[in-house]
Amino acid sequence: MLLPTENNRKMHRNNKEIKTILQDLIGKRIQAMREGESTKDDLLGLLLESSMRETGRSGQSGMAMTIEDVIEECKLFFFAGTETTSVLLTWTMVLLGMHPEWQDRAREEVLYLFGKDKPDLEGLSRLKTVTMILYEVLRLYPPNIAVTRRTYKDMELGGIVYPAGVIVELPVLMIHHDPDIWGSDVHEFKPDRFSDGISKASKDPGAFLPFGWGPRICIGQNFALLEAKIALSMILQRFEFELAPSYAHAPHTVVAMHPMHGAQVKLRAI
Repeated sequence: MLLPTENNRKMHRNNKEIKTILQDLIGKRIQAMREGESTKDDLLGLLLESSMRETGRSGQSGMAMTIEDVIEECKLFFFAGTETTSVLLTWTMVLLGMHPEWQDRAREEVLYLFGKDKPDLEGLSRLKTVTMILYEVLRLYPPNIAVTRRTYKDMELGGIVYPAGVIVELPVLMIHHDPDIWGSDVHEFKPDRFSDGISKASKDPGAFLPFGWGPRICIGQNFALLEAKIALSMILQRFEFELAPSYAHAPHTVVAMHPMHGAQVKLRAI
């Protein structure tokens, strides 16, 4: 049970407001679907279609997602998506402020491909330097510092048999900073370690885990990287930037890894 602090009361109010908005949105969508309107090809439509299909097939809702499940999925997709991408861009601005030579290289690539025009999909797929930079930022400052899984049956990992129900935590941050995997320069910002792709960036091709791994890898990873490439390209087209003297480097985890004291950056229009 949460203590009735001002922060917790505010969090409860915000959660209640978000839930009310989503319930209203879902109610309207369900009514439209029942009236014969075609399902919209978006996340909410797919979740509701799956729920209604399973309920109709079994005659009960035991195997289907409840409305509460749908609400929680929508909250997760929205907040997890916006949080991780914004944190990635924040750390990218910080590191390019610390390493202006890489900022210059990235800007040169962006201007070569797009000039001052809006980035297009074909050009975004050709952004090698920008991609290397984003990968290196994700290695040094992964938004999620650990991945947690629960065993659903007895299984062997590393020669040890774990029974069903055991929580296994994969320490992403520690793996990303392991010198035995990445080399003695593991703590340095070196985007060119990804010049030949992710699989050849380290001694273990599975050591890069900013989006998790396996069948439950983040469903939004490609979208998040595309968002980040577009945003960074548009920033580089318009601004040069450096860290302000007030910036204090202090990575801090609150859900995702943030700069504890913010990221003060000085922009200069170009």
